[in-house]
Amino acid sequence: MNTRSNGVSCGTPVLLAGAAFLLLLSSSAPLRAAVPAGPPVFSQPLTITNEWSPFEEGAMKVFRGTADGERVVTTHSHLAATRTFLWGGGPVETRIVREMEFERGVLMEASLRYFAQADDGTVYCFGELADAYQDGVVVSHEGSWLVGGATLPSDPPGTPAAVDPTVFMPAHPEVGDQFKPEDLYPVVDETVTVVATVQAVKVEGGTFKNVLRLKETSLIPGSGLERKWIASGVGVIRSRGEGERLALISTSLRAKKANE
Repeated sequence: MNTRSNGVSCGTPVLLAGAAFLLLLSSSAPLRAAVPAGPPVFSQPLTITNEWSPFEEGAMKVFRGTADGERVVTTHSHLAATRTFLWGGGPVETRIVREMEFERGVLMEASLRYFAQADDGTVYCFGELADAYQDGVVVSHEGSWLVGGATLPSDPPGTPAAVDPTVFMPAHPEVGDQFKPEDLYPVVDETVTVVATVQAVKVEGGTFKNVLRLKETSLIPGSGLERKWIASGVGVIRSRGEGERLALISTSLRAKKANE
């Protein structure tokens, strides 16, 4: 966040003091409030049409890059299965995206993330179940959280519970918007800022037009800064964080064709 000094000269103390007060307010507030004003309504939560966070049942995205000096491959699979959460006095059915990370062909991390689209087009996240592997065995569920906590026998016992879903992607993000896809400190925390729009970004998986550049920060120590490039109709196509770089190498999303 920006910080500003408070300077007042003789002759205009009231005017400058007032200006300084406004600057102080602006320095501690989000650039723009992308979060909808009221609680979301989920009439057709499985119909995800948000151009910045699309979902197509059976689709897959494949990324390649490095993590801590090791070559990695990451996959994002759009599953046919769904999961229902109780929220807002009723059930909300969600889509599931499975993310897997392989290091030299060995599975290191796997997660399930749960998404639903509200009637205004905003995509919400209802949680994530994360598994960290070592020698083929799950050794940690760090980073897991669910709206309402663990409710299925397959959920790790003691999964942290969130009261509300989080804004994963606004319907119409603009430069300066801020939102929090993860908001359950100290378990998970993430603030996203829309930094810029980019006319075209080229990665191995294609050249994509109409791209947003995002900045992700976290209050959790050691998280570091991460930057992501989000293409219309495709979602994430590139990311760069502390010790990690990934870029899309292929996708079966039909919307990809419109960007090439």
